[in-house]
Amino acid sequence: MTEADLKADLHRYLQEAREALLWKLDGLSEYDIRRPLTPTGTNLLGLVKHLTTVELLYLGYVFDRHFDEPVSWLGHHAEANVDMWATADQSREYIVGLYRRAWKHSDATIQALGLDTVGHVEWWAPEYGKATLHRVLVHIIAETHRHIGHADIVRELIDGVVGTREGDGGIASGDQARWEDYRNRLERVAQEVGRS
Repeated sequence: MTEADLKADLHRYLQEAREALLWKLDGLSEYDIRRPLTPTGTNLLGLVKHLTTVELLYLGYVFDRHFDEPVSWLGHHAEANVDMWATADQSREYIVGLYRRAWKHSDATIQALGLDTVGHVEWWAPEYGKATLHRVLVHIIAETHRHIGHADIVRELIDGVVGTREGDGGIASGDQARWEDYRNRLERVAQEVGRS
């Protein structure tokens, strides 16, 4: 496999993940995309904002390829977790648009650099801080897919939609009654084992 083939393969996994994340917002209200549905505040638009930050830092800053637009929440002065939720003045259109522009910036970095190009990830432990583009890409793909899992659970809690795209064949089919029966069966097993 050539480097170009390997880059194309890694890029495909990253792009599929990017698109799956944005699909999670489809058809939802402004309230629902911002709703914190876990004790730590996980919400759909916040996940998009966070992964925008991830791409700008890892495929920009790490390789000294800085993004042209100012991003208010980036920097040492930023409040903790500020990239995990959207403020009232940060619209869906702004966050999604910025994410898409970050893709273009990231894709230009992927295209311009060799997989063996070394960048510096200053927030990693010193022994890991010098990282190749290949390692950084694998990290971003893993991180993006991890957050799609979070988004999948959050979206299911909102309206029951699951999967990574419309008509996702990886999800068992069934109507609401079937899923309630299935969940109740799992609950019975959990209670039975929990009493043991």
